[in-house]
Amino acid sequence: MNLEKFNKFHYGFITGLIIPVLFIWLYLSRFYPHDIPFSEIIRELYPGILMGKLLLLSAIPNLLLVYVFYKQDSFKFATGLITGAMPYLIPGFFML
Repeated sequence: MNLEKFNKFHYGFITGLIIPVLFIWLYLSRFYPHDIPFSEIIRELYPGILMGKLLLLSAIPNLLLVYVFYKQDSFKFATGLITGAMPYLIPGFFML
């Protein structure tokens, strides 16, 4: 599998910013017990510990992709993924 054309930092960065949001949306739409909109759920969870846990949980798909692309020697893409995950990891640790 030839991934050299995708081995760019900005591709990884954009992917690293989008995947956690999609994962949060998928997780909340599947496992949150109430039938309220996504934005209301985020407003309800924001000031608490649960939001920090959700942010850390949303970074797991990024870390799995970093592992896959690192094994494929796509270091720039993996670096972009890690950098894109930082806006989710840092606040997640401070909200715990």
